[in-house]
Amino acid sequence: EEIQRETAYPDGKVEKVLKNGCHLILFPNGTQKKVSSDGKTLTITFFNGDVKQVMPDQTVIYYYADAKTTHTTYADGLEVLQFSNGQIEKHYPDGKKEITFPDQTIKNLFTDGQEESIFPDGTIVRIQRDGSKTIEFNNGQRELHTSQFKRREYPDGTVKTVYVNGQQETKYVSGRVRVKDKDGNIIMDTKL
Repeated sequence: EEIQRETAYPDGKVEKVLKNGCHLILFPNGTQKKVSSDGKTLTITFFNGDVKQVMPDQTVIYYYADAKTTHTTYADGLEVLQFSNGQIEKHYPDGKKEITFPDQTIKNLFTDGQEESIFPDGTIVRIQRDGSKTIEFNNGQRELHTSQFKRREYPDGTVKTVYVNGQQETKYVSGRVRVKDKDGNIIMDTKL
């Protein structure tokens, strides 16, 4: 790029005005600042290799060289972080976060403390603020974990519950109920 004018300042800074209208400012520490000819795009390349760009729409893209991470902040407040391992995090202005892991698992963190994870196989895990967990499997089965029990619901309507004391209860669609103690001994079975 051809230089139209070059100015050296006493503090060691050098400003170059290029024929295309861009301004290039070189700082003594190695940092460079480039301003587009229309003044709407700014690129700062820091001495450590980091790069900050401010786009015409006020989007700010910051690349952290050591971490190989890009942090983009949009004018509406959305922030997107892209990590070198392929992980992508979206931080929304309302506080919600969405993380896409390298294996394509997606985790949503909601502002009310709830979490939702969607796994590549279609399994969905939801965690409530009280710590209870619901797991929806891709085979139609569903599990509920609370501090008192774990319950699995099968597509045929069968429901198996294991309580914290180890007791198990299985309710079948037919109406049959079978209860086992913590050691697996049947203590009740209503065969119909």
